Amino acid sequence: MQAEQKIFRYPYAYSLELGRELPGFELSYTTYGTRNPEDDNIVWICHALTGNSNAAEWWDGLVGDGKYFNSEKDFIICVNVLGSAYGSTGPLSVNPITQKPYFHDFPTITVKDVVGTLEILRQELDIRKIKMCIGGSLGGQQALEWAVEVPDLFEELILIASNALHSPWGVAFNESQRMAIEADQTWKESHEDAGKMGMRAARSMALLSYRNYDTYNFTQARDNPDQIDDFRASSYQQYQGDKFVNRFNAYSYWALSKIMDSHNVGRNRGGIVHALSLVKAKTLVLGIKSDLLFPLTEQQFVARHIPDAVFQEIDSLYGHDGFLIEYKQLTQVIRAWQETNGQLQIAKIS
Repeated sequence: MQAEQKIFRYPYAYSLELGRELPGFELSYTTYGTRNPEDDNIVWICHALTGNSNAAEWWDGLVGDGKYFNSEKDFIICVNVLGSAYGSTGPLSVNPITQKPYFHDFPTITVKDVVGTLEILRQELDIRKIKMCIGGSLGGQQALEWAVEVPDLFEELILIASNALHSPWGVAFNESQRMAIEADQTWKESHEDAGKMGMRAARSMALLSYRNYDTYNFTQARDNPDQIDDFRASSYQQYQGDKFVNRFNAYSYWALSKIMDSHNVGRNRGGIVHALSLVKAKTLVLGIKSDLLFPLTEQQFVARHIPDAVFQEIDSLYGHDGFLIEYKQLTQVIRAWQETNGQLQIAKIS
Protein backbone atom coordinates (compact mmCIF):
# COMPACT_ATOMS: atom_id res chain seq x y z
CA MET A 1 0.00 0.00 0.00
CA GLN A 2 1.54 3.27 -1.14
CA ALA A 3 2.15 5.75 1.66
CA GLU A 4 2.54 9.50 1.24
CA GLN A 5 4.71 11.11 3.93
CA LYS A 6 3.97 14.79 4.47
CA ILE A 7 4.89 17.67 6.78
CA PHE A 8 2.41 20.26 7.99
CA ARG A 9 4.00 23.51 9.20
CA TYR A 10 2.09 25.80 11.53
CA PRO A 11 3.99 29.11 11.71
CA TYR A 12 2.03 30.78 14.51
CA ALA A 13 2.37 30.67 18.28
CA TYR A 14 0.47 27.71 19.72
CA SER A 15 -0.76 28.17 23.30
CA LEU A 16 -0.46 25.09 25.49
CA GLU A 17 -2.82 23.96 28.21
CA LEU A 18 -0.33 24.55 31.02
CA GLY A 19 0.40 28.14 30.04
CA ARG A 20 3.48 27.99 27.84
CA GLU A 21 3.45 28.16 24.06
CA LEU A 22 5.27 26.74 21.09
CA PRO A 23 6.47 29.33 18.54
CA GLY A 24 4.95 27.26 15.76
CA PHE A 25 5.16 23.51 15.19
CA GLU A 26 5.47 20.82 12.55
CA LEU A 27 3.48 17.61 12.25
CA SER A 28 4.68 14.63 10.27
CA TYR A 29 1.78 12.68 8.86
CA THR A 30 1.11 9.82 6.45
CA THR A 31 -1.82 9.23 4.15
CA TYR A 32 -2.89 6.21 2.15
CA GLY A 33 -5.50 6.06 -0.56
CA THR A 34 -7.73 8.80 -2.02
CA ARG A 35 -10.56 10.83 -0.56
CA ASN A 36 -13.68 9.95 -2.48
CA PRO A 37 -15.97 12.65 -3.94
CA GLU A 38 -18.43 12.29 -1.05
CA ASP A 39 -15.55 12.63 1.44
CA ASP A 40 -17.05 9.82 3.52
CA ASN A 41 -14.20 7.31 3.50
CA ILE A 42 -11.78 8.98 5.93
CA VAL A 43 -10.22 6.76 8.60
CA TRP A 44 -8.06 8.65 11.11
CA ILE A 45 -5.69 6.45 13.11
CA CYS A 46 -4.12 7.74 16.34
CA HIS A 47 -0.85 6.03 17.25
CA ALA A 48 0.28 4.84 20.67
CA LEU A 49 3.19 5.95 22.86
CA THR A 50 6.24 5.32 20.66
CA GLY A 51 4.52 4.76 17.32
CA ASN A 52 4.94 6.81 14.17
CA SER A 53 2.67 8.09 11.43
CA ASN A 54 3.18 5.02 9.23
CA ALA A 55 0.31 2.93 10.57
CA ALA A 56 0.84 0.25 7.93
CA GLU A 57 4.24 -0.37 9.54
CA TRP A 58 3.24 -0.89 13.18
CA TRP A 59 -0.37 -2.07 12.62
CA ASP A 60 0.29 -4.15 9.53
CA GLY A 61 -2.30 -6.75 10.47
CA LEU A 62 -5.07 -4.15 10.25
CA VAL A 63 -3.72 -1.60 7.77
CA GLY A 64 -2.44 -2.52 4.32
CA ASP A 65 -3.27 -4.23 1.06
CA GLY A 66 -5.96 -6.81 1.64
CA LYS A 67 -6.37 -5.78 5.30
CA TYR A 68 -9.48 -4.37 6.93
CA PHE A 69 -8.27 -0.79 6.47
CA ASN A 70 -6.86 -0.42 2.98
CA SER A 71 -6.32 2.22 0.34
CA GLU A 72 -8.77 0.67 -2.12
CA LYS A 73 -11.74 1.79 -0.02
CA ASP A 74 -10.33 4.10 2.69
CA PHE A 75 -8.50 7.38 2.86
CA ILE A 76 -6.31 6.71 5.88
CA ILE A 77 -4.42 9.37 7.80
CA CYS A 78 -2.11 9.02 10.79
CA VAL A 79 -0.25 11.90 12.44
CA ASN A 80 2.91 11.71 14.53
CA VAL A 81 2.16 13.45 17.84
CA LEU A 82 3.96 16.47 19.26
CA GLY A 83 6.93 15.45 21.37
CA SER A 84 7.63 12.26 19.44
CA ALA A 85 10.85 11.20 17.76
CA TYR A 86 9.44 10.66 14.27
CA GLY A 87 9.28 13.98 12.49
CA SER A 88 6.88 16.16 14.45
CA THR A 89 8.09 18.99 16.68
CA GLY A 90 9.73 17.51 19.76
CA PRO A 91 12.58 18.00 22.23
CA LEU A 92 15.27 17.53 19.58
CA SER A 93 13.68 20.09 17.26
CA VAL A 94 15.29 23.51 16.91
CA ASN A 95 13.50 26.24 18.83
CA PRO A 96 13.08 29.03 16.25
CA ILE A 97 13.54 31.64 18.97
CA THR A 98 16.85 30.36 20.39
CA GLN A 99 18.02 28.59 17.21
CA LYS A 100 19.03 25.65 19.42
CA PRO A 101 17.33 22.32 20.14
CA TYR A 102 14.82 22.41 22.98
CA PHE A 103 16.27 19.44 24.89
CA HIS A 104 15.11 19.80 28.54
CA ASP A 105 13.36 23.09 27.80
CA PHE A 106 10.69 21.41 25.67
CA PRO A 107 7.39 22.33 27.35
CA THR A 108 5.09 19.80 28.95
CA ILE A 109 2.48 18.72 26.43
CA THR A 110 -0.94 17.29 27.30
CA VAL A 111 -3.35 15.11 25.37
CA LYS A 112 -5.50 18.22 24.88
CA ASP A 113 -2.52 19.97 23.27
CA VAL A 114 -1.94 17.01 20.95
CA VAL A 115 -5.59 16.94 19.91
CA GLY A 116 -5.50 20.71 19.36
CA THR A 117 -2.78 20.24 16.76
CA LEU A 118 -4.72 17.41 15.09
CA GLU A 119 -7.71 19.72 14.89
CA ILE A 120 -5.63 22.46 13.26
CA LEU A 121 -4.35 20.00 10.67
CA ARG A 122 -7.85 18.63 10.10
CA GLN A 123 -9.11 22.11 9.32
CA GLU A 124 -6.10 22.83 7.07
CA LEU A 125 -6.96 19.70 5.08
CA ASP A 126 -10.60 20.85 4.84
CA ILE A 127 -11.85 17.62 6.39
CA ARG A 128 -15.35 18.29 7.68
CA LYS A 129 -16.38 14.79 8.66
CA ILE A 130 -14.36 11.71 9.63
CA LYS A 131 -15.90 8.32 8.99
CA MET A 132 -13.92 6.64 11.75
CA CYS A 133 -11.33 7.56 14.35
CA ILE A 134 -9.51 4.62 15.93
CA GLY A 135 -6.66 4.30 18.41
CA GLY A 136 -5.18 2.07 21.07
CA SER A 137 -3.58 3.03 24.39
CA LEU A 138 -2.34 6.65 24.05
CA GLY A 139 -3.96 6.60 20.62
CA GLY A 140 -7.29 5.81 22.24
CA GLN A 141 -6.77 8.64 24.71
CA GLN A 142 -6.30 11.06 21.81
CA ALA A 143 -9.31 9.73 19.94
CA LEU A 144 -11.55 10.00 23.00
CA GLU A 145 -10.36 13.52 23.85
CA TRP A 146 -11.05 14.59 20.26
CA ALA A 147 -14.52 13.02 20.24
CA VAL A 148 -15.39 14.91 23.43
CA GLU A 149 -13.91 18.19 22.19
CA VAL A 150 -15.55 18.08 18.73
CA PRO A 151 -18.59 15.80 19.16
CA ASP A 152 -19.98 16.16 15.62
CA LEU A 153 -16.73 15.30 13.85
CA PHE A 154 -16.73 11.49 13.92
CA GLU A 155 -19.32 9.06 12.64
CA GLU A 156 -17.61 6.10 14.34
CA LEU A 157 -15.16 5.90 17.23
CA ILE A 158 -13.12 2.83 18.22
CA LEU A 159 -11.16 2.90 21.47
CA ILE A 160 -8.85 -0.04 22.21
CA ALA A 161 -7.14 -0.79 25.54
CA SER A 162 -7.48 2.81 26.65
CA ASN A 163 -9.24 4.91 29.30
CA ALA A 164 -10.87 8.23 30.22
CA LEU A 165 -8.35 9.07 32.95
CA HIS A 166 -4.79 7.83 33.24
CA SER A 167 -4.74 5.89 36.47
CA PRO A 168 -2.37 6.27 39.46
CA TRP A 169 -1.14 2.78 38.48
CA GLY A 170 -0.27 3.98 34.99
CA VAL A 171 1.32 7.18 36.30
CA ALA A 172 3.43 5.11 38.71
CA PHE A 173 4.79 2.99 35.87
CA ASN A 174 5.67 6.13 33.92
CA GLU A 175 7.27 7.82 36.92
CA SER A 176 9.41 4.74 37.59
CA GLN A 177 10.65 4.92 34.01
CA ARG A 178 11.44 8.61 34.35
CA MET A 179 13.35 7.82 37.55
CA ALA A 180 15.44 5.34 35.57
CA ILE A 181 16.22 8.04 33.00
CA GLU A 182 17.10 10.51 35.76
CA ALA A 183 19.52 7.97 37.25
CA ASP A 184 21.55 8.09 34.03
CA GLN A 185 24.44 10.48 34.75
CA THR A 186 24.23 11.88 31.21
CA TRP A 187 20.58 12.91 31.53
CA LYS A 188 21.35 16.47 32.65
CA GLU A 189 23.52 17.05 29.60
CA SER A 190 22.13 18.64 26.45
CA HIS A 191 22.88 16.37 23.52
CA GLU A 192 20.92 13.83 21.49
CA ASP A 193 22.24 10.76 23.34
CA ALA A 194 21.65 12.08 26.87
CA GLY A 195 19.84 9.61 29.13
CA LYS A 196 19.90 6.76 26.62
CA MET A 197 21.12 4.08 29.03
CA GLY A 198 18.51 5.19 31.54
CA MET A 199 15.92 4.95 28.81
CA ARG A 200 17.15 1.45 28.04
CA ALA A 201 16.29 0.40 31.60
CA ALA A 202 13.03 2.35 31.47
CA ARG A 203 11.90 0.48 28.37
CA SER A 204 12.61 -2.82 30.10
CA MET A 205 10.35 -1.72 32.95
CA ALA A 206 7.64 -0.66 30.52
CA LEU A 207 7.66 -4.02 28.80
CA LEU A 208 6.61 -5.69 32.04
CA SER A 209 3.46 -3.57 32.07
CA TYR A 210 2.76 -4.26 28.40
CA ARG A 211 2.94 -8.03 28.88
CA ASN A 212 2.17 -10.21 31.93
CA TYR A 213 3.15 -13.27 33.98
CA ASP A 214 1.71 -15.78 31.52
CA THR A 215 3.36 -14.08 28.54
CA TYR A 216 6.82 -14.58 29.99
CA ASN A 217 6.10 -18.12 31.17
CA PHE A 218 5.18 -19.00 27.60
CA THR A 219 7.67 -16.98 25.53
CA GLN A 220 10.69 -16.79 27.87
CA ALA A 221 10.58 -20.10 29.69
CA ARG A 222 13.74 -21.52 31.29
CA ASP A 223 15.88 -23.64 29.01
CA ASN A 224 16.00 -26.30 31.76
CA PRO A 225 14.67 -26.60 35.33
CA ASP A 226 18.14 -26.38 36.93
CA GLN A 227 19.21 -23.21 35.15
CA ILE A 228 20.71 -20.52 37.45
CA ASP A 229 21.91 -17.88 34.98
CA ASP A 230 21.72 -16.72 31.35
CA PHE A 231 17.93 -16.80 31.39
CA ARG A 232 15.96 -16.18 28.24
CA ALA A 233 13.90 -13.60 30.14
CA SER A 234 17.09 -11.71 30.99
CA SER A 235 18.40 -11.65 27.44
CA TYR A 236 14.96 -10.63 26.18
CA GLN A 237 14.86 -7.58 28.45
CA GLN A 238 18.39 -6.62 27.38
CA TYR A 239 17.49 -7.06 23.71
CA GLN A 240 14.35 -4.96 23.97
CA GLY A 241 16.24 -2.17 25.74
CA ASP A 242 18.97 -2.15 23.07
CA LYS A 243 16.43 -2.22 20.27
CA PHE A 244 14.58 0.77 21.68
CA VAL A 245 17.73 2.83 22.26
CA ASN A 246 18.55 2.46 18.57
CA ARG A 247 15.28 4.05 17.46
CA PHE A 248 14.30 6.62 20.09
CA ASN A 249 15.59 9.36 22.39
CA ALA A 250 15.15 9.87 26.11
CA TYR A 251 13.75 13.40 25.79
CA SER A 252 10.86 12.25 23.62
CA TYR A 253 10.21 9.24 25.82
CA TRP A 254 10.00 11.55 28.82
CA ALA A 255 7.69 13.99 27.01
CA LEU A 256 5.36 11.26 25.76
CA SER A 257 5.05 9.67 29.19
CA LYS A 258 3.99 13.08 30.54
CA ILE A 259 1.40 13.36 27.77
CA MET A 260 -0.11 10.04 28.81
CA ASP A 261 -0.11 11.04 32.49
CA SER A 262 -2.05 14.22 31.63
CA HIS A 263 -5.03 12.36 30.20
CA ASN A 264 -8.34 13.28 31.85
CA VAL A 265 -11.31 13.94 29.58
CA GLY A 266 -13.22 15.41 32.50
CA ARG A 267 -10.77 18.22 33.22
CA ASN A 268 -12.57 21.58 32.99
CA ARG A 269 -15.64 19.80 31.62
CA GLY A 270 -17.59 19.10 34.79
CA GLY A 271 -16.09 15.68 35.39
CA ILE A 272 -15.45 12.49 33.45
CA VAL A 273 -19.01 11.17 33.37
CA HIS A 274 -20.33 14.42 31.93
CA ALA A 275 -17.51 14.59 29.39
CA LEU A 276 -18.21 11.06 28.16
CA SER A 277 -21.88 11.90 27.77
CA LEU A 278 -20.91 14.50 25.16
CA VAL A 279 -19.65 11.89 22.67
CA LYS A 280 -22.02 11.59 19.70
CA ALA A 281 -20.11 9.08 17.56
CA LYS A 282 -21.18 5.46 17.38
CA THR A 283 -18.60 3.99 19.72
CA LEU A 284 -16.96 0.60 20.10
CA VAL A 285 -14.81 0.13 23.20
CA LEU A 286 -12.43 -2.83 23.18
CA GLY A 287 -10.62 -4.21 26.21
CA ILE A 288 -8.07 -6.99 26.61
CA LYS A 289 -8.72 -9.49 29.38
CA SER A 290 -5.04 -9.90 30.31
CA ASP A 291 -4.14 -6.18 30.19
CA LEU A 292 -2.36 -5.15 33.39
CA LEU A 293 -1.75 -1.52 32.42
CA PHE A 294 -5.25 -0.61 31.19
CA PRO A 295 -7.51 -3.16 32.94
CA LEU A 296 -10.96 -4.02 31.62
CA THR A 297 -12.69 -1.94 34.29
CA GLU A 298 -11.38 1.20 32.56
CA GLN A 299 -12.89 0.31 29.20
CA GLN A 300 -16.14 -0.84 30.82
CA PHE A 301 -16.41 2.54 32.55
CA VAL A 302 -15.93 4.39 29.25
CA ALA A 303 -18.50 2.24 27.45
CA ARG A 304 -21.00 2.63 30.29
CA HIS A 305 -21.00 6.41 30.08
CA ILE A 306 -20.76 7.05 26.32
CA PRO A 307 -24.31 7.01 24.97
CA ASP A 308 -25.15 3.69 23.24
CA ALA A 309 -21.51 2.54 23.23
CA VAL A 310 -20.73 -1.14 22.71
CA PHE A 311 -18.12 -2.85 24.90
CA GLN A 312 -16.25 -5.92 23.69
CA GLU A 313 -13.64 -7.97 25.50
CA ILE A 314 -10.97 -9.96 23.67
CA ASP A 315 -8.47 -12.38 25.12
CA SER A 316 -4.75 -12.40 24.46
CA LEU A 317 -1.64 -14.00 25.86
CA TYR A 318 0.16 -10.70 25.29
CA GLY A 319 -1.57 -8.35 27.72
CA HIS A 320 -1.71 -4.68 26.77
CA ASP A 321 0.38 -5.36 23.66
CA GLY A 322 -2.50 -7.46 22.39
CA PHE A 323 -3.88 -4.34 20.68
CA LEU A 324 -0.81 -4.46 18.42
CA ILE A 325 -0.82 -8.23 17.95
CA GLU A 326 -4.35 -9.68 17.93
CA TYR A 327 -5.22 -8.60 14.39
CA LYS A 328 -7.61 -11.46 13.69
CA GLN A 329 -9.74 -10.78 16.75
CA LEU A 330 -9.72 -7.03 16.22
CA THR A 331 -10.74 -7.39 12.59
CA GLN A 332 -13.51 -9.83 13.49
CA VAL A 333 -14.98 -7.56 16.15
CA ILE A 334 -14.73 -4.34 14.11
CA ARG A 335 -16.31 -5.99 11.05
CA ALA A 336 -19.18 -7.46 13.08
CA TRP A 337 -19.80 -4.14 14.81
CA GLN A 338 -19.87 -2.23 11.53
CA GLU A 339 -22.07 -4.80 9.82
CA THR A 340 -24.65 -4.41 12.57
CA ASN A 341 -24.35 -0.61 12.33
CA GLY A 342 -23.08 -0.45 15.89
CA GLN A 343 -26.47 -1.48 17.27
CA LEU A 344 -26.00 -5.03 18.48
CA GLN A 345 -23.90 -6.46 21.29
CA ILE A 346 -21.27 -8.78 19.85
CA ALA A 347 -20.87 -12.28 21.16
CA LYS A 348 -17.66 -12.84 23.11
CA ILE A 349 -14.86 -14.27 21.00
CA SER A 350 -11.51 -15.80 21.83
